[in-house]
Amino acid sequence: MMQQANLTTISVSCCFYSGELVKDLNSSDEVTQQNALKAANGYIAVSDEHCGTKVDTTRINTNPPASACQTLQSDNPADFFKVMEKDAEIRRVRRLEQEKKATALKDRGNEAYAKEDYETAVKYYTDGLTELRDMQPLYTNRAQAFIKLGKYQEAIRDCEWALECNEGCIKAYLHMGKAYLALKKYNESRMCFEKILQIKPGKENLIKEHLNQVDLEERQNQELSAVQELSRGAAEAARIPLLLDKLSAPGQEPFYYCGGFTILAEAVTNSTSQTLFRLNNGFGIIISNDVVRRCLLPKTKAPDSQELCLSVLKLWKVACRGNAENLKILMESPVSKRSIVELLTSDNPAVQQGCLALLCLYTQTPYGRRLATDNLNVHILTKNLMWSITMQQQQREEAAVTVLENFAAENKFFIQLRDVLADAVIVPFTSILRTVSKYDQHVLVSLTSAVGCLTRDDVIRCSFAHNADCWMALVDVVSNCRACEYKEVLYALLGFIMNLSAVASPAIQEHAAALCICCVDLLKDNNGDIVTRAAGVLSTVLPQSSEAVHRALQQNVVGIMHRLLKRNEPRITKYAIQTLAVCTAASRQAREELLRSDKKLSDLRHLLGSSCDETVSGNAALCFAHCLELEGIASNLLGTDIVLLLLRHAAADATNTDVQKNAAIALGKLCRSEPRHADKLREMNGLQILHSCMKLISSTEAPEKRGQ
Repeated sequence: MMQQANLTTISVSCCFYSGELVKDLNSSDEVTQQNALKAANGYIAVSDEHCGTKVDTTRINTNPPASACQTLQSDNPADFFKVMEKDAEIRRVRRLEQEKKATALKDRGNEAYAKEDYETAVKYYTDGLTELRDMQPLYTNRAQAFIKLGKYQEAIRDCEWALECNEGCIKAYLHMGKAYLALKKYNESRMCFEKILQIKPGKENLIKEHLNQVDLEERQNQELSAVQELSRGAAEAARIPLLLDKLSAPGQEPFYYCGGFTILAEAVTNSTSQTLFRLNNGFGIIISNDVVRRCLLPKTKAPDSQELCLSVLKLWKVACRGNAENLKILMESPVSKRSIVELLTSDNPAVQQGCLALLCLYTQTPYGRRLATDNLNVHILTKNLMWSITMQQQQREEAAVTVLENFAAENKFFIQLRDVLADAVIVPFTSILRTVSKYDQHVLVSLTSAVGCLTRDDVIRCSFAHNADCWMALVDVVSNCRACEYKEVLYALLGFIMNLSAVASPAIQEHAAALCICCVDLLKDNNGDIVTRAAGVLSTVLPQSSEAVHRALQQNVVGIMHRLLKRNEPRITKYAIQTLAVCTAASRQAREELLRSDKKLSDLRHLLGSSCDETVSGNAALCFAHCLELEGIASNLLGTDIVLLLLRHAAADATNTDVQKNAAIALGKLCRSEPRHADKLREMNGLQILHSCMKLISSTEAPEKRGQ
């Protein structure tokens, strides 16, 4: 089905490349012509593989060929491409006919559904899918009809196919959630409805009703099962009420309750026992007990009280694991939600660990995270989590980082953290960076990843980017990690810096030069991943500081980046050409250095001719424009394919108009500097294209003379 879904894209791709291929197919150069022919064959092969149709070569050439490929190669290149375009047109027309038939069948199915004739509706939707297998509404409509017929598994399968057609299809998740609910698969149903909130946060009120229905039906089902267990006289089921009755006695010593809660935790082993715990007021018995409440204070020093606190945390965990209703009751209690936050700072390591384990349980699912962010003090919670990390006890550090990473998946957590970010995160994170050698590498990598997840929020990223102390610490830690072989930490930090440096700020500008000196030095590292990220940092930081560019040039950054281009690795190529665009824009020295290593700029020409990344193409054209300001370079390029390459980008229907602008500017400079290039452009009928591009440039803002 997904192969057919890609049909339109493939057809469009063929048409997009047709202009360039026709030129190459008609080229007088035999090698260029053969390469173009191979490329064209490739497009047809890919198209055939995806859409299941083949070019019927017997209609094109009646000679008996040894193979289709040989037949096509024996034809005139222009005729070959006509065949290619004709085939694409045939497939496009066929697609339109299929869509028309499928839509008509869908409409008839909708009419049958409105009359509550669900069997007939299913038939029409199925006939429609026979015409067009990748029509998403047919799957969701049939799923809805299947639900009405009680065929829930069939409905779920149709929803899965709908998501193959459109991964953001809300109707698919909605119907799938309903089907799972009917099958009493409550966790799966809840996940479907929560997925809708991730895709469309504005649907919260609608989805809340569905989530409440899931909670209600799950609770009723659990309670019915629990009552049935009790009525059958099951010993394990009867044990829960008896234990709770004994523990409800007030005024006992801490060790009495501690022992009772420990035994009770061992008895709560499944959903039925969790439900019986809730139905027999288990949460209320614990929270209303004065002795227990006193033990839940973080400053409690008495050993027996701390043991009691730990037993309560363990009981809460087993009572809530996998039980949405119990999670909700516990999190909405004023006593428990305060204790969960405050006990993170307990003097007892086991109590801290127990509290973190409970938070891990909550943050594993979107439902639990939403309960936590709605009820807990996010400011104090985050500050205490960061404090737990600074205590340098590995097990607790890892648990605290896990909780922080999990919370970073919740948008509401971002919103609540924005106004208190400096106190809750930036200050403690900066403190950790300044003492990086004291921490376990694995913990530091995870912490950097967790904080990096927080910076997905634009407001939080800006707060970090404008914090001078944080930038100073980042520069220091990059230098220290480089020296002490903290390579894993260094890799994570470079990625974090790349993210922050996408935001322009005085703090970044102040430390840009020192940071770039470190990164240029890292380009000599034997770890390829470190080199790639160091190049990435340079590509984002250098545009913000002329001083940083000057210092980087002193360290031969142009020569190093030019060598990195030769690796032909997409990510590092992108960063290297962006850095070269920044340097050549800022410095004549950079242009001269680039030309000394490559007089005909063959590597830039290669990028213009081969890269599918518009950022790479645009920056390569920008570098050309900068270098053409040097005397004699235009003449050096006579006899190369530079005019054709730039013309293709100037004429292309690029999504990034800066690519067209940069190519047109470079082409204009080339023709002004050397009239023979203008003659060649005229031969290609390219003057009109160049004129149109120049009009576009004059009517819009000119591209910045720095890396895009």
